[in-house]
Amino acid sequence: MSEFFTAGETQALREHGIVVFADRVLIDAQPPMSDARIAEVAAACEGPLPSELLDLWRLTAGGELAYDLRAQMDGNEEALSWSELFYDGSDQYRDLQGWIEHEQECAQEAAAEDGATWNGKLRYLPIGGFEYCDRIYVAVEPGPRAGGVVAWKQGLPGWTHTLQQDGIATIAPDLHSAFAALCLETDPEEDQDSTGLRVLEYLDERVSDHGMPQALADRVAAFYRRALVDWRGPLEAGTLTGSPNLASLALQHAVAQDDAALVRRLAALGVRFDAPLRGSAQPLDVALMQHAYAAAEALLEAGAPVSPTAIHRFDREPPSGLVARLLAQGAVADALGVARCVACGSPEAARLVAQACGEGIAQAYAEVRDSMATRYQEDLRRVRSGKLGHYLGADGLAARVANLRGFSL
Repeated sequence: MSEFFTAGETQALREHGIVVFADRVLIDAQPPMSDARIAEVAAACEGPLPSELLDLWRLTAGGELAYDLRAQMDGNEEALSWSELFYDGSDQYRDLQGWIEHEQECAQEAAAEDGATWNGKLRYLPIGGFEYCDRIYVAVEPGPRAGGVVAWKQGLPGWTHTLQQDGIATIAPDLHSAFAALCLETDPEEDQDSTGLRVLEYLDERVSDHGMPQALADRVAAFYRRALVDWRGPLEAGTLTGSPNLASLALQHAVAQDDAALVRRLAALGVRFDAPLRGSAQPLDVALMQHAYAAAEALLEAGAPVSPTAIHRFDREPPSGLVARLLAQGAVADALGVARCVACGSPEAARLVAQACGEGIAQAYAEVRDSMATRYQEDLRRVRSGKLGHYLGADGLAARVANLRGFSL
C-alpha cells in the first residue's frame, strides 16, 4: 500500500475504507475488482488494460478522491473534478458499467453519422470524474497513446468565462503520473473551502463513530497533506516565475485573500497578469468577481489588462475610485455598467459610468434598469414563497430593487 504505513496499519485502514494508490489517499474505498470482472471490461476495449489500472482495480474497485486538478482547455484554465472512481453497483453518476454503456452508445452513434461501421471496442475507457460534467478516461487503444489519461469537461455555452463547448485535455502519459498530478492547492487545516476538508471530515467520522484510533487518523492526515503544493518557498526564494503553475496558485491566493501586498510582490517578480486564471477570466476580472477590490487596485497599478466588460463583473458595492480607474484603463461605459453599480449600492460610481456614456444614456439605462429590477423582483417573490434559494437572500434582493427604483439620472 505504502512504505509510510505498516502492514497492520494498512489492514486497519482498509477496514475503515481507506487505501493508498500512487501516494494518493482514497476514501470510501470499495473492495477489489474480481479478475472475472476485469476480464469483462478488458473484452470491451480495443487494446489491453494498462498495468497501472489493473493494479488500482486489484486494490479497490472504486472510491473517492479529494484533490485539486487543473488543465488548459481551449485556452481556458479549468479546474477539473476527479472526485470519484467509478465502480459497479454505484448510483447512476458513478456506475462503471453505466458509463461504459454510455461510451458504447456514443461510439455507435458517431460511427453511424460518419457512415462507418463501429468495431464494438472502446478506445477510451471511463474510470472516474464527477457526476455528468467531468470525466477521466484511460486510453485503451494500441499505439503510442496507450495508457494515457485524458480529461473531458462539459461546456456551458452562454455562461461567462466558462468553456463554450466540451473540452478535452491530456492529463498524463500514464495512471501513476495522473495521480501524481493530483494535489492540494490549499491546506485543509487552514482553509475551510479546501478540497481536502472532505478527507479530514471522513477521518473524524471514522474516529468518532467507528473506532478508528486517533493516532492512525493523524498519520493518514499527515500523509495526505504531503500533496500540499508549496508556492511560498519559491516566492521567498525569488524563483516563482520559473513555475507558471505555482505562480498561478500564488496569484489565486492573493485574489482570494484580497492581498494587495502579495499582488505587488508577484508583480515585482515578473508574474504575468494577462493569462487566464479561472476559466477564461484573467486576474483582474477574477478579483472583481470576488470583491477583492484592494487586489484589483494593485493589479491595475501593475498594468493588468482590463476587459471591456469589467464593470459588469461587480456584485458588491464598488468604490468610485476603482470604477474611475477601470474606465480610464479600457473598461467600456454602458447602461448595464450603470445599472450594476446602482443595484450594488454605489450611485456615485454609477454617475461616473453614465458621464462616460454620453448622449442617450438616460433612456438606455431606464430600459436596463426595468429589466434588471423585474428579474430581481421575481427572484424576491420566489424566495419569499420558498420556491427559490438565492445567495442575496430576501433582504439583499429587496435592497437591489429599491436601489434601482430609487435612482435616476
